[in-house]
Amino acid sequence: MSETGAPKDPLIIRDIEYLGPMASDTSWRPTHTLPEVAFGGRSNVGKSSLINKLVRRKKLARVSNTPGRTREIHFFRVNQDFVLVDLPGYGYARISKERRSEWRPLIEGFLTRSPGVRGIVQLLDARHDPTGDDEQMLGFLGELGLPTIIAATKVDKLSKGAVAKRIREIGRLIGMDDSQIIPFSAITGEGRDELAAAIVSLIGQPSWREETSDVDSGRFGTTTDAPER
Repeated sequence: MSETGAPKDPLIIRDIEYLGPMASDTSWRPTHTLPEVAFGGRSNVGKSSLINKLVRRKKLARVSNTPGRTREIHFFRVNQDFVLVDLPGYGYARISKERRSEWRPLIEGFLTRSPGVRGIVQLLDARHDPTGDDEQMLGFLGELGLPTIIAATKVDKLSKGAVAKRIREIGRLIGMDDSQIIPFSAITGEGRDELAAAIVSLIGQPSWREETSDVDSGRFGTTTDAPER
């Protein structure tokens, strides 16, 4: 608690710097020594809005009227403490199969081989059951062993009583205790501090890769000059 009695902000944002985009599994990416936290979810799940609310910026992550438009991984350095990694949304039906097939190796390749990734915030829409794409992504994360924080978005669109019911149901469907799922609203700010605290705790933990140190980091470029956004 602060001196005024208000809850202390677990993640005070002092500085954010955009580092650049990564367009393919083997293309340029920023080099740094900070822990990385990825943010993933299907298109139109509210990922950009969640990121903006988390870092208390209105337009850090682009909120597109066209789901599935973003096709790159975007990197943001936060407080010189960690790098926030915005993954492309997946599962938008109106995007061509060819384009969707490009994103899977980009996302999976990054999560598998990036040595700095400490974990991922995986977004699910609280109003609906996880889709087949969500289940596939969760299965991949489970096989990889990547620490995962689940954020259930858009809870402001549900009644208070319905939120708890939906969180329990989502937990049942994905095999996770509902206490491990963070209800989140980019409109009201519900869940922001809980998510921030979980991220701070995550980046403070030792790397999950330490027991398997044969990570191939050589596939990524070593250029440090970020292209213009």
